[in-house]
Amino acid sequence: MTGRVLRTVAALVVFAVAVFPVYWMVLTAVKPTRDIQSATPTFLPIPVTFEHFGTAVAAPGFFSFWRNSLIVAGGAVLLALLVALLAAYAVARLRWKGRRAFVLMVFVAQMTPWEALLIPIYVIARDTGLLDTLWILTLVYFMITLPFTVVTLRGFLAAIPPDLEEAALVDGCTRGQAFRRVVFPLLAPGLLATSLFGFITAWNEFAFANVLIIKDQDDRTLPVWLSSFQNTFGTDWGATMAASTLFMLPVLLIFVVLQGRVTTGIVGGAVKG
Repeated sequence: MTGRVLRTVAALVVFAVAVFPVYWMVLTAVKPTRDIQSATPTFLPIPVTFEHFGTAVAAPGFFSFWRNSLIVAGGAVLLALLVALLAAYAVARLRWKGRRAFVLMVFVAQMTPWEALLIPIYVIARDTGLLDTLWILTLVYFMITLPFTVVTLRGFLAAIPPDLEEAALVDGCTRGQAFRRVVFPLLAPGLLATSLFGFITAWNEFAFANVLIIKDQDDRTLPVWLSSFQNTFGTDWGATMAASTLFMLPVLLIFVVLQGRVTTGIVGGAVKG
């Protein structure tokens, strides 16, 4: 009983520590300016104002930066899924020379701190004429999310019994048809999980977007735009927090929609059937 109480208290403490910054951000977004600047903090949104959201939305380029973030995040996720799906299938189902070395290199790439490659990638982008374009950000985010996507999809593929695929081959399907009709539907949880991770990673990334987009400010993404959300008299914290809240909404909505479907129970049900 005591152990259960301690675990519950620990879980509540972790939850409070993790959620409080988000709560404070939303609270600041709906506070009047006088309460934000007050020396005495208030923890309840009384009174509530949505003026800061109007300021954030009316800021120059707001919707353009939203579009840029959606383009680079969505493009990186689609590329990573396409390449990783083929690579994971080759690793999980086929036997070929160098397979173990390939898997090891994927794990090494996943553990590599990508910020250490910031300068080499900047030099490559400059020499290839990709600097200050959304293409370079899409490719960088694709490279960042690809190792995790390969490893995760490989695990999901390994959990799908080969007998299901072999049964489809016996019934007259080609390998491609067996993959499309049998394996691919069972990979839905893995595809959703990796898509969610990849989108969050690309959506929140700041360092590469801040370094690779220098001259063409219209190609900035939302994280970089948020860092420069200031006016003549300093930082408008209400508008900044309102913009941050709006920036958080797409990821939050995607997570709420997909989190219930990211499970491996589908495979167990297929085997039992």
